[in-house]
Amino acid sequence: MNLSNCPQCGKVYVKNNYELCPSCLREIEDQYRKCVEHLRKNRGCTLQELSEGAGVPIRMITRFIREGRIATKDAPNVLTPCESCGELIREGTLCANCRAKLSRDVKHMHEDERRKEERHAGEFGSTYMKDRDKHDKHGPGNSN
Repeated sequence: MNLSNCPQCGKVYVKNNYELCPSCLREIEDQYRKCVEHLRKNRGCTLQELSEGAGVPIRMITRFIREGRIATKDAPNVLTPCESCGELIREGTLCANCRAKLSRDVKHMHEDERRKEERHAGEFGSTYMKDRDKHDKHGPGNSN
């Protein structure tokens, strides 16, 4: 039997795929059910209104949305904060500006790596050529 401590409440439980004890897992499912029920009755509510109406922390609702359990098409006014800057967004984890910045940063990183490799290859190549030339001129079998 594989035992572990629940990361949420600290109780010992038999390990499962959810990595939570049964009572914490039940509590999360109850919170999800409350959110879904509140959204059915109040489709146009905001994230704050959903949290207050369902009695579920915003952090947990955001988790449900990011896991795909609550679809933003079913809750058009429920916006979550961008994980980088905090701007409210309809879907995903990053706003358009942060995604663009991240994309630029990755592109620049790849360009820097390519330049570094080219510089390193150029140094290696010139050293190799110098050593080869020296070996060819003064190496064994040459009559120089």
